[in-house]
Formats: sequence, structure tokens, C-alpha cells
Amino acid sequence: MINPKFDFIGRRKLWLTISMIIIIPGLISLMLQGLNFGIDFAGGTKVIVQFQQEVSSEEIRDVLSDHGIGGSSTIQASDDNEFIIRMPILSEEETTQVIESLRSNLGGMELLDRESVGSVVSGELQQRAMIALSIAMVLITIYLAIRFDITFGLATLVGIIHNVLITLSIFSIFQIEVNLAFAAAILTVVGYTINDTIVIFDRIRENLGFKEKGTLEELANKSVHQTLMRTIYTSGTSVVVLMALLVFGGEPTRYFALAMIIGFISGAYSSTYLVSPVWLEFKKRWFTDDKRKKKTTPVTE
Repeated sequence: MINPKFDFIGRRKLWLTISMIIIIPGLISLMLQGLNFGIDFAGGTKVIVQFQQEVSSEEIRDVLSDHGIGGSSTIQASDDNEFIIRMPILSEEETTQVIESLRSNLGGMELLDRESVGSVVSGELQQRAMIALSIAMVLITIYLAIRFDITFGLATLVGIIHNVLITLSIFSIFQIEVNLAFAAAILTVVGYTINDTIVIFDRIRENLGFKEKGTLEELANKSVHQTLMRTIYTSGTSVVVLMALLVFGGEPTRYFALAMIIGFISGAYSSTYLVSPVWLEFKKRWFTDDKRKKKTTPVTE
């Protein structure tokens, strides 16, 4: 049970520090090693194969080396002798030759999946994903600025950027593959987790309208407490479902589910601990002259 007197807003420096502990290493990782783009964004050929007998990644790489792509390919082992092999862009004929070489050199093998994306197409997909994310962020900010006011819109934009950076940081640090499923998850996170922020902001606006006594800090803190359990319930139940998808889903859905889980947890965290303090700073520093230092002063917008 959360202490009803717990000061979320007063500990805003602590919450910012926790976020920076993840974001700063993530930014360093993004600069040094970047993201592990899948073939959707980087281009290339991917095959998923399953052998009937025990096969090592080194044996597969030896076969790929015979085709001159051993050093430029990545091999990911999975359960039940299943392997995900990512290779440079190959023609249909070259891909078929590689598959037949694997089968003839390493024994019985079943081809589970095969796909190829050219460099031009992958570049267009990267560009479109960035445009879609930018448009979503701008439209959400504009909507909240109209629906509430500019301070709410700007604070929400900070929260969105925070959630995206947290997800990108974790994927970069651990070099988890970034593909179209990841892009779809990011857009879903931006849209879905903003619900918690809107609920808190709506409660803040209601409390402002009621003209309750107290400082802006006390009003914001009260609003967070009033919506906290809803945030925990909605985000928690969503994460439980996504955990099942992560464990039992196939490879494409696993990346989607992992990005969603990170985004949902980050979204619940930011809407509770980050966005309201940011709104408070905007409200006090740039959009009002009334600092309300005294607790007995009535709150007005």
C-alpha cells in the first residue's frame, strides 16, 4: 500500500537521476555501437533453419565461409537445433545455393523461414519509421496543448522522448535486434502509455478548477496519488499479457513484446514520477508569475 503522504513531486531530482542512469549509458551505447538493425532496416537475407541433429554455430559458419559470407553473417542459436542466420543481400539463386550447402554438409534440415530486403527498401523503411514517430509526437503535443494548455503539451512531449530513449537505450546496450516490429511497438507505446499521463493531467485540471488550497506541488502530488492505482492496474495487466507473448510467441512477436514491455513500464514510471514534475516546472518558471509559496494560498490556474 502506497503511503498517502508520500511526496512524489518533492523527490523529482531522484526520479530524474534514476532515468539518467539508464539513458546516459544508452546514449553512449548509441554513439559507440548504434542499434542492431535487422534486415528490415539494414537490408540483407535472413533464413531460419532447423536441423535434425546437433549442429554448432561454428559448423554453420564454415559452410557460409565456402560462399564468402562467413565473416559478414550472424548466427543465432535457438532451441531444438534451430538457427537464425542473417547474411548480406543475396539473390534468390545465391540464397538457394547456401541453403542446399547447409543441407548437404550438415545433414537433414528444414527451412522454416526465408526473407530478403534490399538496401534501398530498408533505407526507405528507416525514414518512414522516423517520420511516423515524429508526426505522432508532434500531433500528441498539439492535441494536449489544445485540450489542456501548452504546459501540459510540452511536459507530455518530454515524457514521450523519455520513454523512447529508455527503450532505445536498452535495445542498444544489449544489442537486441531492431526491426519493423520494434517500430510498431514504439508507436504503440507512444499512443498507449500517454493514457496514464492524460488521466493525471485531467485530475490536475479538475483540482485546479475546484480551487483547492495548497501549493502547486501539493496539488500535483495529490493528483498523482488519486490516479496511481489506475496506472498500476492498467499497465500491470498489459505487461502480464505481453510477458506471455514474449515467452510463447515467435521471434518477430518477441521483439515486439519486449519493446512494448519496456515502453509500458517506462510509460507508467514517467507519467507518475517525471511528467507531473516537468509540468510543474514549466508552470512555475515560464507560464505563471504566481509561485504560491504559502500552503494556505488558494490554487488558481
